[in-house]
Amino acid sequence: MDYPTEAEHHALLRETVRRFVEAEMPRELVRQWDRENEFDRGVLYKLADLGLFGITIPGQYGGSGRDITATMIVIEELCRRSTAVGSGYIYGACYAGMNLVETASEAQRQEWLPQVARGEMLFSYGLTEPDVGSDLASVSTTAVRDGDVVRINGAKRFCSGTTYTDYIYALVNSNPGGERYHNLSFVLIPPRHPGVTIEPQHAMGLKGSMTTDVTFSDVEVPARNIVGGDEGWNQGWAKLAGPGLDVEKIEVAAMALGIATGAVEDAWAYAQERVQFGKPISSHQSIRHMLSEARTRLLAARLMTYHAAKLLDEGKPASVETSMAKLFVCDTAKDIVLSMQQVMGAYGYVEDFDMERYVRDVLVMPIIGGSSAIQRNNISNRLKLARE
Repeated sequence: MDYPTEAEHHALLRETVRRFVEAEMPRELVRQWDRENEFDRGVLYKLADLGLFGITIPGQYGGSGRDITATMIVIEELCRRSTAVGSGYIYGACYAGMNLVETASEAQRQEWLPQVARGEMLFSYGLTEPDVGSDLASVSTTAVRDGDVVRINGAKRFCSGTTYTDYIYALVNSNPGGERYHNLSFVLIPPRHPGVTIEPQHAMGLKGSMTTDVTFSDVEVPARNIVGGDEGWNQGWAKLAGPGLDVEKIEVAAMALGIATGAVEDAWAYAQERVQFGKPISSHQSIRHMLSEARTRLLAARLMTYHAAKLLDEGKPASVETSMAKLFVCDTAKDIVLSMQQVMGAYGYVEDFDMERYVRDVLVMPIIGGSSAIQRNNISNRLKLARE
């Protein structure tokens, strides 16, 4: 019996997700989610029914095995239509699934990962704080352990999805005054737990994923919520600075790639339908050149994203390549979308067309998941570029 090749499997997956998008995420419904800044989590359960939350999880925990390339295909195709659903998928398959595989204790994996595979366990990231962005080792949210209870005080910012996720995957200072990098832990905090206050932030884009400020006031969670169990206490930096960060970089690259793909496809169709001076605007050289360049840059972005994903699938070092992909793809996607808005003219600026949403969503891509400046630092540092 001939089994599909890896390429055939990924092509089939892409087609499956595209059919799902057309059936479950029609354009008008996506526009409604954007207007209302929320979406139906039931869409994610339907993705889980297709097994798509399990592609980051080994088979012994209810998944189908870790496949980074497949995960990026799903993210790209979902974000091609809706970053709200794409983000929700990331909260489960990546933030919960990948992190728990890498950082949880064996007992936690056995209990939690099957829930992730069923779409029942979504994580929001609780990393950034009002005064802490890229310097995550300086987080000031404290966690004090008292027997079987952990008490948390502090605040997190840009904590997306907390209105519907199940836990905040929070980086906390578990030993104030302790040695830097050896005083951090990860703790799971339910967003609707006593002492947790959630306040929405009114962001320009990424509507539906709901970016929030979160405050913890004497929040008590069981010690079993320490990621990694007792051995995970004060080991948070090692859990943060591992392969998970490399994956997160190309998660954002895949999001940006999906947005840019949607923008190019919409502008490409519009240019052939819009008639001015008696002929489609696609016949004008300036428009043809803009569209041709966008297609070319889109291909380059796609190749960089999936090259980095393949390295991660093969278990090869990829910190430089993932930083390069994050830098190039996100900056390029922003340029592509803005140029496609020009193709559509005023129609690219009104809510009746999806281009307006693509513009709002893509502007944040060079910022989240490690800014473009941070990626440039990563590349030069890891390639050992001389400082003096």
